[in-house]
Amino acid sequence: MRIIMMGTGPFAVPTFESLITSEHDVVVLVTRPIPPVRTRGKPPANPVRDVAGQHAIEVIAPDDVNSEGARTQLAALRPDLFVVCDYGQILSPETLAITPLGGINLHGSLLPKYRGAAPVQWSILKGDTETGVAVIHMTPQLDGGPCLITRSTPIGDDETAEELEPRLSQLGVKPVHQSIGMLEAWDRTSMLGTIQDQSFASRAPRLKKSDGNIDWRQTAPQIRNQIRALKPWPRSFTQWQRPAGQPVRLIVDQVSLAANPSTDATPGTIIRIDNAGLHVATGEGVLLIQTVQPAGKRIMDTAAFLRGHPVTVGDLLGS
Repeated sequence: MRIIMMGTGPFAVPTFESLITSEHDVVVLVTRPIPPVRTRGKPPANPVRDVAGQHAIEVIAPDDVNSEGARTQLAALRPDLFVVCDYGQILSPETLAITPLGGINLHGSLLPKYRGAAPVQWSILKGDTETGVAVIHMTPQLDGGPCLITRSTPIGDDETAEELEPRLSQLGVKPVHQSIGMLEAWDRTSMLGTIQDQSFASRAPRLKKSDGNIDWRQTAPQIRNQIRALKPWPRSFTQWQRPAGQPVRLIVDQVSLAANPSTDATPGTIIRIDNAGLHVATGEGVLLIQTVQPAGKRIMDTAAFLRGHPVTVGDLLGS
């Protein structure tokens, strides 16, 4: 089968590599354009593009994959199927019609939950204990096509998005190949897959830097979930409101729920400092901060941070 792969982020790499080594013919990689250089003279990483280069696979990066020019370029390759994973553009009906079999998309949630750009992060933010992957037969609706295959997996108690996402990307490889097999055997006289139940649909919009700002009025478990979900980006941050001088911005790196969760202190108040870390009051319960990263510094445990910063019980965290 002649396949056009569409992907940009690291979530797409295992699927892309598996297709390259399969019996199928990956004729081109479609990825997002390289954005303007912003840091240290280097373009942002595009691991899927790197894989294509290692295997001498042609790469095209249209600004709009649904433009007439892009569609003409893709149609000339005579593809049988689009395989889409962590790409970043929605395919129009005209684009999907280029291939006889349309397209399949590997998504990092158990659809219809968490449709959108950040399903892995939102599953942790919401405190889910289980997630998974879904392969859908694509329609123009965002992540709304019929589900061909789903696979579930538990979310670890301390698992971060940085740890969960690569695990899900590997979990999705076999379902992608199974879905391709289903399409090869499809007689096209009936719908393939299972229609998603719209009553269970939820959104997982793209995250912003501002989403990392910790609101200490939330419960301790909610803040802990935020810190897990927003690692490695945009990270969760707060400010130490030191009694004299400018506030100190801190990335809160590692936390746990304190064993003694009861307090009447104002949310954000440091109520205890010991060898375990900083005990901080929240809207409900106490959060134990174990490691932090001050602006421009490395990640350090709270003992190292306290050696250079005179934090005391009663100090406030927050904006």
